[in-house]
Amino acid sequence: MASGNFTQVTEFILTGVSDCPELQIPLFLVFLVIYSLTVAGNLGIITLTMVDSRLQTPMYFFLQHLAIINLGNSTVIAPKMLTNFLVKKKTTSYNECATQLGAFLFFIVAEVIMLAVMAYDRYAAICNPLLYMAVVSRQICLLLVFLTYLYGFSTAVVVSPCIFSVSYCSSNVINHFYCDIAPLLALSCSDTYIPETIVFISAAINLIFSMITVLLSYINIVLSILKIRSSEGRKKAFSTCASHMMAITVFYGTMVFMYVQPRTNRSLDTD
Repeated sequence: MASGNFTQVTEFILTGVSDCPELQIPLFLVFLVIYSLTVAGNLGIITLTMVDSRLQTPMYFFLQHLAIINLGNSTVIAPKMLTNFLVKKKTTSYNECATQLGAFLFFIVAEVIMLAVMAYDRYAAICNPLLYMAVVSRQICLLLVFLTYLYGFSTAVVVSPCIFSVSYCSSNVINHFYCDIAPLLALSCSDTYIPETIVFISAAINLIFSMITVLLSYINIVLSILKIRSSEGRKKAFSTCASHMMAITVFYGTMVFMYVQPRTNRSLDTD
Protein backbone atom coordinates (compact mmCIF):
# COMPACT_ATOMS: atom_id res chain seq x y z
CA MET A 1 0.00 0.00 0.00
CA ALA A 2 1.17 3.52 -0.64
CA SER A 3 2.52 5.20 2.46
CA GLY A 4 0.61 8.35 1.56
CA ASN A 5 -2.66 6.61 2.38
CA PHE A 6 -1.82 6.57 6.11
CA THR A 7 -1.32 9.09 8.88
CA GLN A 8 1.47 8.13 11.26
CA VAL A 9 0.13 7.48 14.75
CA THR A 10 1.31 9.95 17.43
CA GLU A 11 -1.00 8.75 20.23
CA PHE A 12 -3.00 5.68 21.17
CA ILE A 13 -6.45 5.20 22.67
CA LEU A 14 -6.84 2.53 25.36
CA THR A 15 -10.22 0.80 25.37
CA GLY A 16 -9.86 -0.11 29.06
CA VAL A 17 -11.55 -2.92 30.95
CA SER A 18 -15.06 -1.92 29.87
CA ASP A 19 -16.62 0.79 27.69
CA CYS A 20 -19.88 0.88 29.69
CA PRO A 21 -20.20 4.40 31.23
CA GLU A 22 -22.10 3.14 34.28
CA LEU A 23 -19.26 0.72 35.16
CA GLN A 24 -16.43 3.26 35.12
CA ILE A 25 -16.80 4.49 38.73
CA PRO A 26 -17.42 1.02 40.26
CA LEU A 27 -14.42 -0.38 38.36
CA PHE A 28 -12.32 2.60 39.41
CA LEU A 29 -13.14 1.92 43.07
CA VAL A 30 -12.45 -1.82 42.75
CA PHE A 31 -9.07 -1.34 41.12
CA LEU A 32 -8.18 1.55 43.43
CA VAL A 33 -8.68 -0.77 46.41
CA ILE A 34 -6.63 -3.52 44.73
CA TYR A 35 -3.81 -1.12 43.87
CA SER A 36 -3.86 0.44 47.34
CA LEU A 37 -3.59 -3.01 48.95
CA THR A 38 -0.78 -3.90 46.55
CA VAL A 39 1.16 -0.76 47.43
CA ALA A 40 0.55 -1.15 51.17
CA GLY A 41 1.45 -4.85 51.17
CA ASN A 42 4.63 -4.49 49.17
CA LEU A 43 5.78 -1.38 51.06
CA GLY A 44 5.11 -3.27 54.29
CA ILE A 45 7.28 -6.19 53.14
CA ILE A 46 10.06 -3.86 51.99
CA THR A 47 10.02 -1.91 55.26
CA LEU A 48 9.88 -4.94 57.56
CA THR A 49 12.69 -6.78 55.77
CA MET A 50 14.85 -3.67 56.05
CA VAL A 51 14.29 -2.76 59.71
CA ASP A 52 13.78 -6.14 61.42
CA SER A 53 17.13 -7.78 62.20
CA ARG A 54 15.46 -11.20 62.39
CA LEU A 55 14.56 -10.93 58.69
CA GLN A 56 18.11 -10.33 57.45
CA THR A 57 18.28 -13.73 55.74
CA PRO A 58 18.58 -14.65 52.04
CA MET A 59 14.92 -15.72 51.85
CA TYR A 60 13.66 -12.35 53.06
CA PHE A 61 16.27 -10.49 51.02
CA PHE A 62 14.86 -12.05 47.86
CA LEU A 63 11.31 -11.47 49.09
CA GLN A 64 12.16 -7.80 49.58
CA HIS A 65 13.27 -7.48 45.96
CA LEU A 66 10.24 -9.43 44.73
CA ALA A 67 8.11 -6.84 46.56
CA ILE A 68 10.07 -4.01 44.89
CA ILE A 69 9.47 -5.61 41.49
CA ASN A 70 5.76 -6.18 42.20
CA LEU A 71 5.37 -2.58 43.34
CA GLY A 72 7.12 -1.29 40.23
CA ASN A 73 5.11 -3.50 37.90
CA SER A 74 1.80 -2.42 39.43
CA THR A 75 2.75 1.25 39.40
CA VAL A 76 3.70 1.11 35.73
CA ILE A 77 0.11 0.12 34.85
CA ALA A 78 -2.37 1.02 37.60
CA PRO A 79 -2.18 4.84 37.84
CA LYS A 80 -2.80 5.33 34.11
CA MET A 81 -5.51 2.68 34.20
CA LEU A 82 -7.25 4.39 37.14
CA THR A 83 -7.03 7.78 35.44
CA ASN A 84 -8.68 6.40 32.31
CA PHE A 85 -11.71 5.27 34.32
CA LEU A 86 -12.39 8.95 35.10
CA VAL A 87 -11.76 10.61 31.73
CA LYS A 88 -13.66 10.44 28.46
CA LYS A 89 -10.64 10.53 26.18
CA LYS A 90 -8.44 7.58 27.20
CA THR A 91 -5.34 8.53 25.26
CA THR A 92 -1.65 7.89 25.77
CA SER A 93 1.12 9.44 23.71
CA TYR A 94 3.39 7.33 21.48
CA ASN A 95 6.42 7.94 23.74
CA GLU A 96 4.40 7.33 26.92
CA CYS A 97 3.16 4.04 25.50
CA ALA A 98 6.69 2.97 24.53
CA THR A 99 7.98 3.89 28.00
CA GLN A 100 5.19 1.96 29.71
CA LEU A 101 5.86 -1.14 27.62
CA GLY A 102 9.61 -0.96 28.31
CA ALA A 103 9.08 -0.58 32.07
CA PHE A 104 6.49 -3.37 32.09
CA LEU A 105 8.91 -5.73 30.29
CA PHE A 106 11.70 -4.85 32.71
CA PHE A 107 9.64 -5.65 35.79
CA ILE A 108 7.79 -8.69 34.40
CA VAL A 109 11.00 -10.41 33.23
CA ALA A 110 12.72 -9.54 36.51
CA GLU A 111 9.81 -11.16 38.36
CA VAL A 112 10.10 -14.34 36.30
CA ILE A 113 13.79 -14.63 37.15
CA MET A 114 13.34 -13.62 40.80
CA LEU A 115 10.78 -16.39 41.34
CA ALA A 116 13.32 -18.88 39.97
CA VAL A 117 16.01 -17.45 42.27
CA MET A 118 13.67 -17.83 45.25
CA ALA A 119 13.02 -21.47 44.30
CA TYR A 120 16.78 -22.08 44.22
CA ASP A 121 17.07 -20.43 47.64
CA ARG A 122 14.44 -22.78 49.11
CA TYR A 123 16.19 -25.76 47.49
CA ALA A 124 19.50 -24.77 49.07
CA ALA A 125 17.87 -24.18 52.49
CA ILE A 126 15.97 -27.48 52.63
CA CYS A 127 18.21 -29.85 50.67
CA ASN A 128 21.59 -28.54 51.82
CA PRO A 129 20.95 -26.85 55.18
CA LEU A 130 24.52 -27.28 56.45
CA LEU A 131 25.97 -25.56 53.38
CA TYR A 132 23.16 -23.02 53.04
CA MET A 133 25.02 -19.91 54.19
CA ALA A 134 27.98 -20.81 51.97
CA VAL A 135 25.87 -21.59 48.89
CA VAL A 136 23.66 -18.51 49.35
CA SER A 137 26.11 -16.05 50.87
CA ARG A 138 25.55 -12.29 50.97
CA GLN A 139 27.78 -11.82 47.93
CA ILE A 140 25.90 -14.48 45.95
CA CYS A 141 22.54 -12.93 46.93
CA LEU A 142 23.67 -9.51 45.70
CA LEU A 143 25.00 -11.03 42.49
CA LEU A 144 21.76 -12.93 41.79
CA VAL A 145 19.65 -9.81 42.37
CA PHE A 146 21.96 -7.68 40.21
CA LEU A 147 21.82 -10.23 37.36
CA THR A 148 18.02 -10.39 37.68
CA TYR A 149 17.67 -6.64 37.20
CA LEU A 150 20.31 -6.58 34.47
CA TYR A 151 18.58 -9.34 32.52
CA GLY A 152 15.19 -7.65 32.87
CA PHE A 153 16.68 -4.36 31.64
CA SER A 154 18.42 -6.09 28.71
CA THR A 155 15.20 -7.78 27.63
CA ALA A 156 13.29 -4.49 27.78
CA VAL A 157 15.97 -2.70 25.78
CA VAL A 158 15.86 -5.36 23.05
CA VAL A 159 12.14 -6.17 22.85
CA SER A 160 10.52 -2.77 23.36
CA PRO A 161 12.31 -0.99 20.46
CA CYS A 162 11.54 -4.04 18.33
CA ILE A 163 7.80 -3.60 18.98
CA PHE A 164 7.97 0.10 18.10
CA SER A 165 10.15 -0.45 15.03
CA VAL A 166 7.05 -1.43 13.02
CA SER A 167 4.74 1.15 11.47
CA TYR A 168 1.55 2.23 13.23
CA CYS A 169 -0.81 4.02 10.89
CA SER A 170 -4.45 5.12 10.95
CA SER A 171 -5.85 2.75 13.61
CA ASN A 172 -4.67 3.71 17.08
CA VAL A 173 -7.19 2.00 19.38
CA ILE A 174 -5.43 -0.47 21.68
CA ASN A 175 -7.77 -3.25 22.78
CA HIS A 176 -6.36 -3.30 26.32
CA PHE A 177 -6.01 -1.18 29.48
CA TYR A 178 -2.26 -0.68 29.04
CA CYS A 179 0.33 -0.80 26.24
CA ASP A 180 0.99 -4.50 25.84
CA ILE A 181 2.76 -6.37 23.06
CA ALA A 182 -0.05 -8.28 21.33
CA PRO A 183 -2.59 -5.40 21.17
CA LEU A 184 0.11 -3.09 19.80
CA LEU A 185 1.26 -5.49 17.10
CA ALA A 186 -2.36 -6.05 16.10
CA LEU A 187 -2.50 -2.37 15.07
CA SER A 188 0.60 -2.44 12.89
CA CYS A 189 0.24 -1.78 9.16
CA SER A 190 3.61 -3.41 8.40
CA ASP A 191 4.94 -6.95 8.62
CA THR A 192 5.12 -8.08 12.27
CA TYR A 193 6.72 -11.49 11.72
CA ILE A 194 10.14 -10.51 13.11
CA PRO A 195 8.91 -8.76 16.31
CA GLU A 196 6.37 -11.53 16.95
CA THR A 197 9.08 -14.16 16.56
CA ILE A 198 11.46 -12.28 18.87
CA VAL A 199 8.72 -11.87 21.50
CA PHE A 200 7.72 -15.54 21.29
CA ILE A 201 11.33 -16.78 21.55
CA SER A 202 12.15 -14.38 24.39
CA ALA A 203 9.01 -15.29 26.37
CA ALA A 204 9.54 -19.01 25.78
CA ILE A 205 13.21 -18.92 26.83
CA ASN A 206 12.49 -16.85 29.94
CA LEU A 207 9.57 -18.98 31.07
CA ILE A 208 11.10 -22.35 30.20
CA PHE A 209 14.41 -21.53 31.93
CA SER A 210 12.59 -20.24 35.00
CA MET A 211 10.06 -23.09 35.11
CA ILE A 212 12.77 -25.75 34.75
CA THR A 213 14.70 -24.14 37.62
CA VAL A 214 11.56 -24.06 39.75
CA LEU A 215 10.51 -27.63 38.88
CA LEU A 216 13.95 -29.14 39.54
CA SER A 217 14.20 -27.21 42.80
CA TYR A 218 10.80 -28.37 44.02
CA ILE A 219 11.26 -31.96 42.92
CA ASN A 220 14.38 -32.10 45.10
CA ILE A 221 12.59 -30.21 47.88
CA VAL A 222 9.69 -32.68 47.91
CA LEU A 223 12.07 -35.64 47.92
CA SER A 224 13.97 -34.11 50.83
CA ILE A 225 10.77 -33.35 52.76
CA LEU A 226 9.59 -36.95 52.34
CA LYS A 227 12.82 -38.15 53.95
CA ILE A 228 12.11 -36.12 57.11
CA ARG A 229 10.80 -38.53 59.76
CA SER A 230 9.10 -35.96 61.95
CA SER A 231 5.67 -34.80 60.76
CA GLU A 232 6.33 -31.45 62.46
CA GLY A 233 9.60 -31.16 60.52
CA ARG A 234 7.86 -31.94 57.23
CA LYS A 235 5.15 -29.38 57.98
CA LYS A 236 7.71 -26.69 58.82
CA ALA A 237 9.73 -27.37 55.67
CA PHE A 238 6.64 -27.32 53.46
CA SER A 239 5.29 -24.13 55.05
CA THR A 240 8.33 -22.17 53.85
CA CYS A 241 7.50 -23.15 50.24
CA ALA A 242 3.69 -23.17 50.07
CA SER A 243 3.09 -19.47 49.37
CA HIS A 244 5.90 -19.41 46.80
CA MET A 245 4.42 -22.44 45.02
CA MET A 246 1.01 -20.76 44.88
CA ALA A 247 2.54 -17.55 43.52
CA ILE A 248 4.47 -19.26 40.74
CA THR A 249 1.47 -21.38 39.73
CA VAL A 250 -0.76 -18.33 39.22
CA PHE A 251 2.01 -16.18 37.71
CA TYR A 252 3.43 -18.73 35.27
CA GLY A 253 -0.01 -19.97 34.25
CA THR A 254 -1.07 -16.45 33.33
CA MET A 255 2.22 -15.69 31.54
CA VAL A 256 2.09 -18.85 29.41
CA PHE A 257 -1.54 -18.18 28.47
CA MET A 258 -0.80 -14.54 27.58
CA TYR A 259 2.49 -14.74 25.73
CA VAL A 260 3.55 -18.27 24.71
CA GLN A 261 0.92 -18.96 22.08
CA PRO A 262 0.78 -18.46 18.31
CA ARG A 263 -1.05 -15.38 17.03
CA THR A 264 -3.58 -17.59 15.20
CA ASN A 265 -4.83 -18.88 18.56
CA ARG A 266 -4.93 -15.45 20.20
CA SER A 267 -8.06 -13.64 21.34
CA LEU A 268 -7.31 -10.16 22.68
CA ASP A 269 -10.69 -10.00 24.43
CA THR A 270 -9.94 -13.26 26.25
CA ASP A 271 -6.44 -12.04 27.16
